[in-house]
Amino acid sequence: MTASEESPAGPPPRSFWVGVVSRAHVLLGVEGGFIQLNHGKKAPLTRFKAGDGLVRYSPRTTYPDGEVLQAFTAIGRIKSAVIYQVEMTPDFEPYRIDVDFFACDEAPVRPLIDELSFIRSKTHWGAAFRFGQVKISAEDFLRIATAMGCDAFTVDRP
Repeated sequence: MTASEESPAGPPPRSFWVGVVSRAHVLLGVEGGFIQLNHGKKAPLTRFKAGDGLVRYSPRTTYPDGEVLQAFTAIGRIKSAVIYQVEMTPDFEPYRIDVDFFACDEAPVRPLIDELSFIRSKTHWGAAFRFGQVKISAEDFLRIATAMGCDAFTVDRP
């Protein structure tokens, strides 16, 4: 095989993500088996592929003025890379992607801050979540899954 030839394609490597949204919106997504990001925008969803791991972080209970929560509220795996649009109201048609969510408990972020590598500033840790979507390591994903009481085997299998 020459350097320009590729080896037989296996499954693409999985990525792991945190998506930021209020707990109320997380619960709607878990019930429906989907996610929306950044107020229903399509662009953030294009980064996902089937099999990617996803954790939902909720700074508040409801958007925009709910009680402060600061917890990981759901965890799952992207079902497929198919992005679709739905009409929630005549003037709001968000984009979604389907997710298989796992049974888990909520886990507060504060006890995990020092252990999570994607949180670079341990003092200003909230900055890690400000863009609504952040790619994280497999180790961070499993650390969060463990804190949420989610079976690591269930989370880590392809």
